[in-house]
Amino acid sequence: MDHVIRILGIDPGLRRTGWGVIETRGNKYRYLASGVICAKTNLPLSDRLQTIFEELTTCINQLEPDCAAIEGSFVSVNAGSAMKLGHARAAAMLAASNQGLMVAEYAPRTVKQALVGSGGADKTQVAAMVAMLLPGTQTSGDEADALSLAICHAHHAPSLLRLSS
Repeated sequence: MDHVIRILGIDPGLRRTGWGVIETRGNKYRYLASGVICAKTNLPLSDRLQTIFEELTTCINQLEPDCAAIEGSFVSVNAGSAMKLGHARAAAMLAASNQGLMVAEYAPRTVKQALVGSGGADKTQVAAMVAMLLPGTQTSGDEADALSLAICHAHHAPSLLRLSS
């Protein structure tokens, strides 16, 4: 008998942090909710990070996921941009960890490979696969990316998911 597991996917960003929660039972997925946390760009960095942390904490408390998956860091040509993304990732990871969730990290290429079969897939292809795997969802951009992380985690960590139930 397969257990139902709720997975939170997080696509971190300082301006827009996408999140999505799915339920998985074996190899079947069900969409629960998704959204985007928009931190106002005119706020100081610390306040923007606080927004991400607080809003993600609220999502976790309302939807009660069992675990989380977040996009891993990647090398950027612009060191300043990479550092800002790292801050957003840290705020999101701390929100999940602070609520007792185990957080897995996946490289963008790994997520694309898991969903589309090609690590070089574009955002449109990923969103199309999310829509196919989660019928009835009409997400795109950051929300679809977050849901793709949750699906990737379901693909890559079945033994971990069984242990957490």
